[in-house]
Amino acid sequence: MNTTYILIGAAVLLAIYVIGSYNSFVVLVARLKEALSGIDVQLKRRADLIPNLVETVKGYAKHERSVFENVTKARSALVKADSLADKAKADNMLTSALKSVFAVAEAYPQLQASSNFQDLQRQLEDTEDKVAYSRQFYNSNALELNTKVKTFPTNVIANVFSFREVEFFQATEAERKGVKVNFS
Repeated sequence: MNTTYILIGAAVLLAIYVIGSYNSFVVLVARLKEALSGIDVQLKRRADLIPNLVETVKGYAKHERSVFENVTKARSALVKADSLADKAKADNMLTSALKSVFAVAEAYPQLQASSNFQDLQRQLEDTEDKVAYSRQFYNSNALELNTKVKTFPTNVIANVFSFREVEFFQATEAERKGVKVNFS
């Protein structure tokens, strides 16, 4: 009789553990989707700001056609990107193109003084901060999920219910290099 109660108790505890572990995986997957959505929202916001920024700079720098074409191509690639890897690649391409726009803008003091340009630049900087935070939020949740998928005993539950590791949102090699500042 006592053995039956012990077996029933062990089965109930095991069931509670499995249900709790499954639910924690479901929560992590939902957080990852939320984080990806946050990245998408901020990347879209940035993509929406860019045409205004480009038009503002174009008014001052008509001969810088290739810079604006590169920004347009990068923005288009970002809007069309579906996978995490494609989004990261397009985001990095756009970041590089925007650096060129700001380099062009530095050559035009009257543009730097334009309140429209300053407002757009401030909004873009705010969006960049939000993109960075969204990436960090995604990567934190990816780390937690990947750890649970790999570690015992939750890896058993992950395998039973087909939870898999996810990729991190990573910086490119160019972004990993230090920034050189030259005031001469």
